Amino acid sequence: MSAKTISPSRYFYTFFIVFLIWYAFTTSLQPAEIITGIVLSLVVAYITVVNFDCCDPILITPSHIIYFIQYFLVFLVALVKANFDVAKRVINPKLPINPGIVSFETKLKNNFAKMVLANSITLTPGTLTIDVVDDKFYIHWIDVTTENKDEIYKEIAEPFEKVLLKIYGSSK
Repeated sequence: MSAKTISPSRYFYTFFIVFLIWYAFTTSLQPAEIITGIVLSLVVAYITVVNFDCCDPILITPSHIIYFIQYFLVFLVALVKANFDVAKRVINPKLPINPGIVSFETKLKNNFAKMVLANSITLTPGTLTIDVVDDKFYIHWIDVTTENKDEIYKEIAEPFEKVLLKIYGSSK
């Protein structure tokens, strides 16, 4: 273990996440599987807890659950709209595309929230997060419709970020 002090809550959080991943792969409630999963998760958590410093546990309240559901719905709507847009471009090659790399500044300060935003943008067809440097996102966009930073932000990130700010706040 490193010289870095690890709190018991961080260790438990890491153990819990590792065990959930274990369970997702095994999907078994057999006692031997559960015990094996617990033991291996304890070991893996002990070895890796110092490396997982991006993901501070948050206190999950009923309002957080509502915001998680809201985020899922916002993501689902964006996903469906983007899929139809890309499908139209594939079916009708005469539709214009104007690919390019754009950037915008995020209000998010939490690294985990930035990662969620970056992955949500990448999972939405037509956009790909290339890099995140401090608070600046660099995105490859299939059809750059504007060079105005505020408009780029509104088109690509604003719906996601509004909910992420409610979940993770803007503090580090």
